[in-house]
Amino acid sequence: MLLYIAEKPSLGRAIAAALPGPYQKGQGWIRCGQGSEAATVSWCIGHLLEPAEPASYNPAWKTWRQHDLPMYPDKWQLTPKDSVRQQLNALESLIRKATTIVHAGDPDREGQLLVDEVIRYFGTRAPVKRILINDLTPSAVAKAIQQPRDNQEFRRLSHSALARQRADWLYGINLTRFYTLNYQQQGQKGVYSVGRVQTPVLGLVVERDNTIENFEPKPYFRIEARFKAQEEEADQQAFTARWLPDEQFQDYLDEENRLLDRATAEHIAASIHSRPGSIVESRFRDRPEAPPLPLSLSALQIEAGRLFRMGAKDVLDTAQNLYERHQLITYPRSDCRYLPEGHFAQCKQVVGAIARVAPDLSNACSNADLSRRTAAWNDKNVDAHHAIIPTSRTASNGKLSDAEQKIYGLISRYYLMQFFSDAIHREGRLTVQVTQHRFRATETAVLTPGWKALELKLRESSRQTEKPPLPRLDKGEPVFCEDSSVNERKTQPPQHFTDATLLSAMTNIARFVTDPELRKTLRETDGLGTEATRASIIDTLFKRDYLFRDSKHIRATDKGKTLIAVLPDSVSKPDRTAVWEATLESIRRGEDDPRKFLETLKTEIRVFIGPNGEARASEPESKAPNCPKCRALMTERDGKFGRFFACTRYPDCRGTRPIDDAAPEDGTGEKPVPCPHCFSPLVRRKGKKGWFWGCSNFPSCRQTLDDNNGKPEVRLRKAT
Repeated sequence: MLLYIAEKPSLGRAIAAALPGPYQKGQGWIRCGQGSEAATVSWCIGHLLEPAEPASYNPAWKTWRQHDLPMYPDKWQLTPKDSVRQQLNALESLIRKATTIVHAGDPDREGQLLVDEVIRYFGTRAPVKRILINDLTPSAVAKAIQQPRDNQEFRRLSHSALARQRADWLYGINLTRFYTLNYQQQGQKGVYSVGRVQTPVLGLVVERDNTIENFEPKPYFRIEARFKAQEEEADQQAFTARWLPDEQFQDYLDEENRLLDRATAEHIAASIHSRPGSIVESRFRDRPEAPPLPLSLSALQIEAGRLFRMGAKDVLDTAQNLYERHQLITYPRSDCRYLPEGHFAQCKQVVGAIARVAPDLSNACSNADLSRRTAAWNDKNVDAHHAIIPTSRTASNGKLSDAEQKIYGLISRYYLMQFFSDAIHREGRLTVQVTQHRFRATETAVLTPGWKALELKLRESSRQTEKPPLPRLDKGEPVFCEDSSVNERKTQPPQHFTDATLLSAMTNIARFVTDPELRKTLRETDGLGTEATRASIIDTLFKRDYLFRDSKHIRATDKGKTLIAVLPDSVSKPDRTAVWEATLESIRRGEDDPRKFLETLKTEIRVFIGPNGEARASEPESKAPNCPKCRALMTERDGKFGRFFACTRYPDCRGTRPIDDAAPEDGTGEKPVPCPHCFSPLVRRKGKKGWFWGCSNFPSCRQTLDDNNGKPEVRLRKAT
């Protein structure tokens, strides 16, 4: 039996529709054709399997305890997801009967893994082929089915995804438990989750918020002068130029070359007023600008966020609907902005479909030059998937929502731009020398819009008035300074992140890295997260109460700021995490070893939390006392008779202290140590023979240890 396994039901139905009938539908599968030509199509529903919980490896790991950290599984396990167990059972039966399996997961890292892991989970000796489907239209699916490849060609893609999955488990489980337990010891509630990607993203927002909060505006001064040619030509208009900072004034300039001293500014302005000068540089040119490439997912999310204020997840969900339900666009989770050269032959059908689906673009479709071929069509820059473009389908499955119309229109515009001429910019620059000072005037204007006629603009940008063109003066021509002025301005803080700017920051993470070598490396990677995961990462930070929305801005909560404040830079900064993404890409290319990557990660985790969860570097200091009963940290609470200290393990422990009796009576400020027998906290007690340590779970546990200068001795006392 030939078995196709798709990533999701919609793709499975599209594959079945491209295969010959008759069709027989079952629970979780469709049988197509008869006799020797028969094939069965089934599907996953996203990941049917998930990494096992810690308790699956060790029952003791079910309880969150500091001394269990770090947790490293000896042999990795997957467990079925309860919500899709029925589909997993259907696939098990089909895989056991299959003579050939065709892997039809989405053409990306996760799409490769989620089908591979199901095949490996059940085991099969049947050969496995691979088809790559970017477009759900019948002709595109039929074409992909005719071009199967050996699934072994994609094993490194699967290895990369598996390394990512295991890295997320190791990093997230260990660090989340470590920091959550630390905060619980100080009386905080809730889970303080730490993630390989989410935490550096939170760090970006916190750092931006702190910069704005602590920003102190400083005045600076801009010197402008009005010049006119000395030639007696009535049509030569005056122009305004701005002073260029000079090295001789370095002591009065900030790091961005802004002049900070008013007296110096006024002196410069006075020294050039009504003085002659000359043009020392004259440059005018018409600069062509090629159309932007078609959109990747990140580029789509950034543009939709900027133009429509749509959240990253909303954009992804809308694009997914256009792909799966309406079949109006190609695969949306693409990180590529190029197209296969063979797709150029389909441009007439695609442009015709755009005119039908988006009538407001019909004029643009009519004016498109379909013989024009831009750099977008380039096989060398296309890997598993290509840029997001409209399909040749001429009608949607039902009415498009407002969001779907906007996203389809945006994708269509970027495709149509490929068939319009370059935009021509008229640029000019005049540099004037007056005494020892230089002033510069610039001009830019769109001479021929070309593809820019399709560009959507924000309303506020359209209100800007255009500057008059510069006079065409040649180098060496004399000019006269008619007027000069000093304008005081104030430095401005950066803006809070929005969906668009945060996505842009994640995509271009190298901008936030100071190390020049690392920055160079990161420019060649995809940044923080992947095209498919960035929206969900931002959404997760909102759900975990780390971020909140302030109108269109994204800001960090107090909880988010508190966590970032205590994390080491290697956890909260993007440098190391982005390098890991680059390593995963190297694994995909076969240039790196996933086992080495995970061993390196384990070493990093040991450094963060210590070999037995004992590291306390970067842990917030607490002035609260320890509980007299169990030695856990205490927290202040309000009671009937005023404020008092209560144990953070309440109701498991009901230890209390008065506020004025906060000092520990046992003479030590040490953190609680777990009992080696039952793992309850040890308590330091004074007996007839001096100090010793006993289990707080007495009399259920009678374990005791000798005291060694305020710490429990490793050698056990005999249990009594």
